[in-house]
Amino acid sequence: MKKYLPFIILLVGVIVLVGAFLFVKNKNKNVDIEEGEETIPEIALKDRPFVSLTPSEDGHWLNLKIERIRVSADSLDYELLYNLPDGRIQGVPGTIKLEGSGSIERKLLMGSESSGKFRYDEGVKDGSLSLKFRDEEGKLAAKFMTDFNLFSHTETLVSKDNKFSFNLSSVPKTGFFIVMQTFGLPKDYDGNVEAGPYGIFSSTDGTENGEVALEDANRQFYFGGDDWVKIEEDKTYGIGVFIGTSES
Repeated sequence: MKKYLPFIILLVGVIVLVGAFLFVKNKNKNVDIEEGEETIPEIALKDRPFVSLTPSEDGHWLNLKIERIRVSADSLDYELLYNLPDGRIQGVPGTIKLEGSGSIERKLLMGSESSGKFRYDEGVKDGSLSLKFRDEEGKLAAKFMTDFNLFSHTETLVSKDNKFSFNLSSVPKTGFFIVMQTFGLPKDYDGNVEAGPYGIFSSTDGTENGEVALEDANRQFYFGGDDWVKIEEDKTYGIGVFIGTSES
């Protein structure tokens, strides 16, 4: 019996190690499943925040503005990602304590700052913005993400998904323009929105006009600051927010 004792001890040790490995593996697997399957409630269009990114005159800053916040949340995580010409991706993350705020605003630098000196990332043409609303316990209450395009010295402004375009009446000599989906609406619309909302935000005074093209919509509407206006063919409109409906 004694000569088999070392083998018995070795076998017991192997069984213990294998059992411990399987326990940890299954525990981690369960955690991954719980995190991956975290239920995020669907937010109706009327309850989504209206979000804009407005470029500065030099194109180095983006002014993030989040309005009409109706999501019940304690804090907000935001992350701006943008692509550089050499293929690198840079990010600007942040967390905001909402404290019941219906509107918040942040200036986001596409570059870096050290001891009051700024380094700017040049040649940025596109990127993405993500928002995560969290409750007091840190659980996800709502999540939104959109891509954006950044333009200058061109007359054609196109959304990242190529479903929306805006042809300016002339090529602007100066200024930057961002085309993005805005998640929510700047003003409630009494009807079913089938396409958009898409927004154009500019570093200029916003007086530019152009022709609108929006796919998957029988009717198109434009919001320039006062009310929703039906878009007519062969007419030009100013930059603003655009939606499409299925109304005939």
